[in-house]
Amino acid sequence: MSVPAIKSVCVVGSGFMGGQIGLQCAVHGYPVWMHDASQAALQRCAEEQASMLDEQIEAGAVSADERQAILDRIRFTTSLSEAAATADLMIEAVKEDLDVKREVFRKLDEHCPPQAILATNSSSIRISRIETATNRPDKVLNVHFVQPVWKHPFVELMRGTATSDETFETVREFASSIGMVPFRVRCESTGFIFNRIWRAVKKEALRVVDLGIATAEDVDRTWMIQMETSMGPCALMDRIGLDVVRDIEQVYYEESGDPTDAPPKVLSDKIEKGELGVKTGKGFYTYPNPAWESPDFLREASP
Repeated sequence: MSVPAIKSVCVVGSGFMGGQIGLQCAVHGYPVWMHDASQAALQRCAEEQASMLDEQIEAGAVSADERQAILDRIRFTTSLSEAAATADLMIEAVKEDLDVKREVFRKLDEHCPPQAILATNSSSIRISRIETATNRPDKVLNVHFVQPVWKHPFVELMRGTATSDETFETVREFASSIGMVPFRVRCESTGFIFNRIWRAVKKEALRVVDLGIATAEDVDRTWMIQMETSMGPCALMDRIGLDVVRDIEQVYYEESGDPTDAPPKVLSDKIEKGELGVKTGKGFYTYPNPAWESPDFLREASP
């Protein structure tokens, strides 16, 4: 099968995840349009991308000589029609809300060229729930990245009810071209591969804290010691954003109707107080310099 090449990319949603996806594409030579309805969000995205690129340069993953050329490949706009006009691949990375995503796909179907592929980075919403918002169901699919993208180089690809072989193979080749290992999700599944496993850990970590069995710090300490990781589940949820975690849990709950799938009170309480994690300076931990980064963190225990 002859697979058409992706030559340009549009990322809709310039939050932390969208910014990482756009930067990964630019690092590997693709011109990228970053879109957001908020000019302030685009400015934050540009600053975060420059910072993330500097981190990659410091780690030796990218040459310092390439820095400006990479940043020059990324353009920013609040105009969806401008961002989508020449895109071969659109990657949506907006709020984890079905209605919001369907509206984005509806608009993109109007503005993108007929050959453009429309993908969602959703971590819980299957593309089959979005595809009917478009007139091109054969050209839509799930393309799920995990953060930080450059340190966790894999994507999960999942078809909708009508995704063509050509669409799937085009995106699989594209994923490989930006340094990702593309994994095929063999059948429709809420949460795909990694997130089903992570969701079980995340759900139980929240439950242990919610029931008063242990503090968030001790949940993380036991996990970090046993699994030899640099952070625990609660710290990772802070990085993702507790509001995002809540939205994902809500998708599972609405689908199953199982009360044990409902977002727990400890999560709702923090969100009500504006404690969303890293992005607000407080979640389970206080930022910057959260306790879990301390060299003595694993040598202590909550009183």
